[in-house]
Amino acid sequence: MNQSDIHLLDLPNEILIIILKKLNNIDVLYSLFEINNERLDILVQDSVFTKILNFVRTSSITNDKLNRFCTTILPQIHHSIKKLILETTSIERILLAGDFPYLTSLELVNFGKDTVFRYLKDDSFYQHIFKHQITDLILHNNDECTYEISLKTYARNFYAPIMAFFENLKHLTIVSSSVYEYPFLLLHNFPPTIYFSTTLTVLNINVFVFDDCLCLLDGRLNQLTTFNVQIHFITSPIYMRYNMVS
Repeated sequence: MNQSDIHLLDLPNEILIIILKKLNNIDVLYSLFEINNERLDILVQDSVFTKILNFVRTSSITNDKLNRFCTTILPQIHHSIKKLILETTSIERILLAGDFPYLTSLELVNFGKDTVFRYLKDDSFYQHIFKHQITDLILHNNDECTYEISLKTYARNFYAPIMAFFENLKHLTIVSSSVYEYPFLLLHNFPPTIYFSTTLTVLNINVFVFDDCLCLLDGRLNQLTTFNVQIHFITSPIYMRYNMVS
C-alpha cells in the first residue's frame, strides 16, 4: 500500500485513540459525534473523551458549539461524565441537558456570592446533583477582598451555604480567579455548628487569622486528613492567650 493511500480510518482503534487524545476532547466530540460513521461514533464515546469535559469559554467554545452539546451530545453521553468544568454563566444550560448520574466532581469558574444566592437553592432543578452527588468541588472565586467587604457577613453568605448545601463533599478547594485574593474565611466568632461536616477529608482555603485555622481543626471537620491553608494575618491566637492566662 502506498503511503498516500493511507486514510485515517485505516488505522486501528488503538492508534486512532492515541491521535485523538492529543486533541481537546470537546473538539473531538463536537467534530466526530454522529457524523454517520458508526466506528467513530462508538470510538469518541469512550470514557477517555467523555469522563471529564471542560466547558470554560475559550476561542474554541462558541455559542453554536455549546448549543449543540446541550441539545444533541450531552443528552446521549451524560451517563459517562464524572467531572465538569464550567463557567457560572453556563451551569444551568449544561446541567439541565442530562441527568448526569455519575457526576461527582465539579469545577466552577467565576464563582462568587451572587452565584451562591442563584444556584444553591433547594428548589433548583439540579439541586440533587449538588446535594447528593458532588464529592469534589473546586471553586474559582472571583469576589475581591476589599475594605468594604465585611468578612463576617461574607462568611455567613458565602462559605456557610457551600458547606451546608453540598452534603457529601469530601474535597473542597477555593482558589482566586485573578491576582486579587478572594475574601478570607473568618469564623472564630461563629459557633462550631457552622462549617460542620462529617464527610470532608481535604480542604484548601484561605483564612483571615490563625484563630480561624484553629477553629477548622476543633473537631467540626472530624474526617479531615489533608488541610492546606493560607493565613492572611498571623497574631497571637486567642486560644493560645487563653492557655497562657490559665
